[in-house]
Amino acid sequence: MIPRYSRPQMTEIWEPATKFRIWYEIEAHACDAQAALGVIPKENAEAVWKAKDVEFDVARIDEIEAVTKHDVIAFLTHLAEHVGSEEARFVHQGMTSSDVLDTCLNVQLVRAADILLDGMDRVLAALKTRAYEHKDTVRVGRSHGIHAEPTTMGLTFARFYAEMDRNKTRLQNARAEVATGAISGAVGTFANIDPAVEAHVCEKLGLIPEPISTQVIPRDRHAMFFATLGVIASSIENVAIEIRHMQRTEVLEGAEFFSMGQKGSSAMPHKKNPVLTENLTGLARLVRMTVIPAMENVALWHERDISHSSVERGIGPDATITLDFALHRLAGVVEKMLIFPNNMLDNMNKFPGLVMSQRVLLALTQAGVSREDAYAMVQRNALKVWEERVDFRELLLQDAEVVAALGEDGINARFDMDYHTKHVDTIFARVFGA
Repeated sequence: MIPRYSRPQMTEIWEPATKFRIWYEIEAHACDAQAALGVIPKENAEAVWKAKDVEFDVARIDEIEAVTKHDVIAFLTHLAEHVGSEEARFVHQGMTSSDVLDTCLNVQLVRAADILLDGMDRVLAALKTRAYEHKDTVRVGRSHGIHAEPTTMGLTFARFYAEMDRNKTRLQNARAEVATGAISGAVGTFANIDPAVEAHVCEKLGLIPEPISTQVIPRDRHAMFFATLGVIASSIENVAIEIRHMQRTEVLEGAEFFSMGQKGSSAMPHKKNPVLTENLTGLARLVRMTVIPAMENVALWHERDISHSSVERGIGPDATITLDFALHRLAGVVEKMLIFPNNMLDNMNKFPGLVMSQRVLLALTQAGVSREDAYAMVQRNALKVWEERVDFRELLLQDAEVVAALGEDGINARFDMDYHTKHVDTIFARVFGA
C-alpha cells in the first residue's frame, strides 16, 4: 500500500483494526448461533457482545502474537482480556482459524468490490458524457498506427464505455462469486460445529455459505476475482494508451488537462507530458501482477496449507487499493480531457482524400472492374499521395481508366465524409440504449 496511490476509503478496509473488528463479529455471531442451538450458555454468548464498542489494541495483539506465533489465538486472547476469561471460554467453539480468516477476507473483498463498482460508475459516466459530446466529431481511425478511414471521437469514447460496462458486469459477477463464508471447522466436515452456525454468521455478514469447503474456502473463487481486477486494469491501460497517443506532439487530437502552475519538465519549460495516463499504464501493471499469484493459490495441499496466506496478505490490499486509485484517476482524466477537433481534421488531410481509397475501390468493382485491376488502379494513385502529398481525388480525376469506369461525378461522390458517419446513431443505440 503506497500512500501516493491510495484512497482512504479503500485503505481502511485493509487496516488491522478493520480486520480485527470483522474477526470479532464472526466470533460473536457464531456464539449467538451456538447459544441458540444450546451448545453454549446464552449468557456467555451475550457476554461476548460486551466488546462491541471496543477498539481492539493492535499493538497488544501483536505483542501476544510475538509469543504465540499465531494471529487468531493472539486475537482471541486479547478478546478474553475485554470480556473475561470465564465469559470467553466458549468463543471459537468448534471452529478453526481459517473459518475466521477466510470469511473475513471475503468480507473485505466484497467491501472492496463495492468501492470499485462506485469507481467504475464514475468512469462510465465520464466516458458517456464525452461520447455524446463528440458523437459527430470526425477524426481519422488508425490501424497499425497508420491512417485508415474516418471515425468519430464519440465512437472512441463509446468503445471504451462498452468495454468498461462489460468490466462492471464481470466485477459484479466476481463479487457474487467471492461472497461466501465458511464456518465448517477442521477439514470442513462440520464434525464439531453445526452447519446452522455457518448459515447464521453468513447471513449477518451478507455472505452465502460455501457449499463445500475443506479447511479453507476454495481459491478458484479468489483467482477469478483477481483475474477480473486484472482485466479491468488492462482496460484502464487501453484508454490511457489512446490518450497518450492522442497527446503526442505530431498528433495532438486530445490531451490531459494541464493545470495552472503545473510543470511538465524540470529541464524543458515547454513540456506538457501525459503523466497521468503514463501513471495509469504503470498502475495497470501492478494490478495485473497480482493475477498469477492468485491463480497459483488455487492448488493447495489436501484440505489445507498456508502457501496462499502470505500471498493474499499482499495482493488483497495491493490490487484493490491500486485499482481503486486508478479508476478515479482515469475518471478525472476523461472528465477534464481537452479535445482538439481542428487538429483531427488537419491530421486527416495530411494526405488529402487518401482515407477514401476503399470507397473508390468498391465503386470500381461495382462498375464492372475486376477486384485485382481495381486495387491496382487505386493503389497507384494512393502511393503518389504518400510520396508527393498531392490530392487523391485530383489524381483520380486525371486517371483515364478510373474516369472511364466511374466518371467525374462518380469519383466526386466517393468523397462525402457523411458516408462514414451514417451509422453512428445505430452504434450509440447499441452501446447506450435507445
